[in-house]
Amino acid sequence: MAIDKERVPKHVAIIMDGNGRWAKKRFLPRVAGHRKGVETIKKVTIRANELGIKILTVYAFSTENWGRPQDEVNYLMKLPKDFFDSFLPELIKNDVRVEWIGDITALPQKTYDIVVSAAERTKHCQGMVLNFALNYGARQEITDAVVEIAKAVSHHELDVESISAELIESFLTTARYGELAAPDLLIRTSGEQRLSNFLLWQAAYSEFYFTDVLWPDFDSSHLDTAIESYIQRDRRFGKVKG
Repeated sequence: MAIDKERVPKHVAIIMDGNGRWAKKRFLPRVAGHRKGVETIKKVTIRANELGIKILTVYAFSTENWGRPQDEVNYLMKLPKDFFDSFLPELIKNDVRVEWIGDITALPQKTYDIVVSAAERTKHCQGMVLNFALNYGARQEITDAVVEIAKAVSHHELDVESISAELIESFLTTARYGELAAPDLLIRTSGEQRLSNFLLWQAAYSEFYFTDVLWPDFDSSHLDTAIESYIQRDRRFGKVKG
């Protein structure tokens, strides 16, 4: 069945879960799952762009992931180089722009430089945004927004009475996306059904799609199935339609 591109979600967010379990099932080290997962990002990015999705936000590394074994963290920090070395020309060819949310200043210098370079080299692209959540945690994002608002109030740049949901949103890292800041559809692979500190504010009215498929096995057909599920839903945003 052909997908109605007029009804495709504009912003899709993905919690890419299951790399470690994929590797364990094959008696491979966890890093093998991460390596395979990078290839999945490439496939899903191309398909998302073909479908007309405007923003694809992928949860690449959370603020909690620093607690993983050091060897695994070190390997994860090397993946952006492998990803962009092989895939950046195709991203540019497909007019895909690379961006990020999260505190990338805490990443190793080489990793930071690679991410910034990828964003710089694709900043002219006008198609889909491939948005990496790197060293990202929603609680920290909201905390940082509250701190900035408190500073503005203390400096008499804001009145307490002016604080609203819209104001808070303007201090979040996704504010630059305007009406597209909140994902229409949030996908999580591997069968887990939780947000894991990902886009907690933005996902307030997102449609969720959970699949047992492990991220390295997720492909274009699985993305299509998630999109088709989204299209069939009736989004009411807490209201009742007449």
